[in-house]
Amino acid sequence: MEIRFLGGVREVGRSAILVNDRLLLDYGVKSGSPPQYPGDVDPEAVVVSHGHLDHVGAVPSLLSGDARPPIHWTPPTRELALVLARDTLQLHGGTLQCPFTETDVQRVTQVSETHGYREPFEAAGHEVTFFDAGHIPGSAHVLVDDGETRLLYTGDFHTADQQLVSGTTARPDADVVICESTYSDVDHADRATVEAQFIESVETTLWEGGTVVIPAFAIGRTQEMLLLCADHDVPCYVDGMGKRITKLLRRYPDYVRDADALRRAKSHARFVTGRDGQRKRIADRNAAIITTSGMLHGGPAMTYVPAVRSHPTNKITLTGYQVEGTPGRDLLETGSAEIDGRTMPVSAQVEQYDFSAHADRDGVLAFLESYRDSELLVGHGDRCEAFAEELRADGFEASAPELGDRWER
Repeated sequence: MEIRFLGGVREVGRSAILVNDRLLLDYGVKSGSPPQYPGDVDPEAVVVSHGHLDHVGAVPSLLSGDARPPIHWTPPTRELALVLARDTLQLHGGTLQCPFTETDVQRVTQVSETHGYREPFEAAGHEVTFFDAGHIPGSAHVLVDDGETRLLYTGDFHTADQQLVSGTTARPDADVVICESTYSDVDHADRATVEAQFIESVETTLWEGGTVVIPAFAIGRTQEMLLLCADHDVPCYVDGMGKRITKLLRRYPDYVRDADALRRAKSHARFVTGRDGQRKRIADRNAAIITTSGMLHGGPAMTYVPAVRSHPTNKITLTGYQVEGTPGRDLLETGSAEIDGRTMPVSAQVEQYDFSAHADRDGVLAFLESYRDSELLVGHGDRCEAFAEELRADGFEASAPELGDRWER
């Protein structure tokens, strides 16, 4: 087996791995200005681990020429990928920041092939099997068997249960493992404790007469917040792309932890239409507002944050990692943020909670304990080389490939 690393190694973003010059695993985008994409590739087939931009964001561009490789994924991943592609077109279509067209997106639907977990299928001469990765609905570990070598590509994964999905329990046999390392130096706080602290904070603000704005990623995090609010009877609104994603995930009950709970959470919340100044009126309500974008660089949050920023009774609770240089990160570090081109001081309380959908250091190490006899290739992180060195010190055969590297066995 030969593996080429086209992206997503020693970095987070633009994941892309080519197996035997035939089978492509993921083809994502590294967010930024301008965005960065993996190297050019012409695969016979594509397998996608899950529906986040850094893993699926560039897939439609693979169909811009004459090639029509089949694209294999779980049913929710297919739907999420199409939503993200059309959102990218709406934001950046016709510019250098978007490498595909509406025609390319339509072609995706023509070559799509969906598969459930633990259902082997053939792709570019390889036997491929998906296993539940516990990251977001439809996320998968990808096992690739070329007849001589078994490769496990972990994709993004979580070993602990979340409100929306259960943690991964799959540990398929593999000769070589490409493992994500996003939080290889972080210990997440106990999830139940974080949830209790979050709910107590929200309820306190509402009791004091304030409004809570909850910036949240549309895929996964918005639904986590919805489930928590419903479970504790916190009045809430939902705005942004998270509305569409919530409706989408309701169509795939087998890929969430508790489909009935998600149905109740959707019924509990009020979905914002955004018409006739509705958002500014909602910003004065004694309620929680779950809205995109999670890092405050777009979406309806651009209306809600300025509306609540001046009063110290109000609260902004950031629920995800804030990338350096984003308004969300600036707000945490300086107490002000650039919104729509204006730097705004924020008197409202600002808090951050760790609701990560990735395994932390202990989770990754516990997962890898099943692969002490396998070769480990560490990727998808900011400290891949350091983590690989730590694994070697613990007796693993581990390395951290660089962009463009080839691995052979």
